[in-house]
Amino acid sequence: MQFAERIIELLASFFAVAVVLTLHEFAHAFVAYRCGDPTAKLYGRLSLNPLRHFDLLGLICFTLVGFGWAKPVPIDPNNFKKYRLGLGLTASAGIVMNYLMAFLFYPLFLVAVYFMPEIPFLTAFLTDLLYFLFAYSLGFCVFNLLPFYPLDGFRIVDALSRRHGKVYRFLRRYGYYILLFLIAESFLCNIFVRAGFPVMDYCNILGWILKFAQNILGFPIRAAWEPAFGVHISQIWRSLIW
Repeated sequence: MQFAERIIELLASFFAVAVVLTLHEFAHAFVAYRCGDPTAKLYGRLSLNPLRHFDLLGLICFTLVGFGWAKPVPIDPNNFKKYRLGLGLTASAGIVMNYLMAFLFYPLFLVAVYFMPEIPFLTAFLTDLLYFLFAYSLGFCVFNLLPFYPLDGFRIVDALSRRHGKVYRFLRRYGYYILLFLIAESFLCNIFVRAGFPVMDYCNILGWILKFAQNILGFPIRAAWEPAFGVHISQIWRSLIW
């Protein structure tokens, strides 16, 4: 039974990743197009087809660890009607989309938990799927704020900074490798935790980022929806503290 539960969890994780990544990249392409740059549309990225956005390694990392990436949406900032405004709006569009997704998916998760009848495998799959949609949306939102290339945080720094000094060049050159290290470290920590070494959870850097996303950024979402399902605000606050 544990094996079946693990397969259901992986399938739910994969489908959640597909939705989160697709809407994130679509938001970038849509905002860039609205700001005057048709590059993403010309490359077929103004699309809700997940296959147009997947990066295989990023998809695998996201499914297994909860953090990953898609193919960056191509843009030409010189096409923007207002250069820095267009660059900033395009860079932040995916992050805003992820937070809105988390806000909309969380009440659906609560409906599945409180009201969905118990149907073997289906109930577990839908509950896992909706939870992952909520958790991954928040996690991807925070993950993309990290200032490492090619994440959105780096592009926001690029939009706000007029001078590209040594720190900028370092993040641009080595950001991708830093991300791979963080994801590999998180994956290994998860393996040790599952093998019976829970202390390794304290070493999981990306795990702390995910907890921050769920507890801090997720608190307004939970406070907005859970009282409608009979959860008192004091219970939400205690869960945030502990």
